[in-house]
Amino acid sequence: MNRKKKLKLIQISLLILGSLIIFFTYLQKDKNFKGNIISKEKQEEIKKNQANGNQKGNVFFDVSYSGLDLSGNRYILKSKEAKSNKSQPELVFMKTVNAFFYFKDGTILEVRSDKAIYNNKSLDLNFNNNVKAFYEGSTMTAEKAEYSNSNSYLSISEKVIVKDIRGKMFADNLFFDLKKNTLDIGSFNNNRVNANINLK
Repeated sequence: MNRKKKLKLIQISLLILGSLIIFFTYLQKDKNFKGNIISKEKQEEIKKNQANGNQKGNVFFDVSYSGLDLSGNRYILKSKEAKSNKSQPELVFMKTVNAFFYFKDGTILEVRSDKAIYNNKSLDLNFNNNVKAFYEGSTMTAEKAEYSNSNSYLSISEKVIVKDIRGKMFADNLFFDLKKNTLDIGSFNNNRVNANINLK
């Protein structure tokens, strides 16, 4: 009788001990994972962002495109951020853009802008916002620049300022014909181009 009581007492003690071990094991697990579990609100936000991303397209960082234009000139296009568009997959919307055009005569044109749209089929480029270009010691600033690979021209417009050692020029539009190697300078407002040229 005394032996049966001892066995029951040992069994109950082992059962309680086992229960406590299991309880504290799971309690400790919960404590460890509390910081890693994503809240329901955050999960919903992630799902929503993923759904929007799938509809709108993909975002890429530090991208680079390179190739040859139709005239055989090499170019490199770099961007800090690029976004594709599912409805127009040929268009790439870029931010913080740096483009280099290596011409056959050995000269290099560098164009920078805050934003750009690149057509990866036609290889045409539209630069927007804070456009800066550097070529053969000359610096040009504007708000827009359009490089048409398909039609071989570079058009620069809106608040165009060109500076080099010969002086400074203000215009509304510069149009470079890349086939003919010609430059047309235009003004839309009063048909005048303001230039300050050093003739020395």
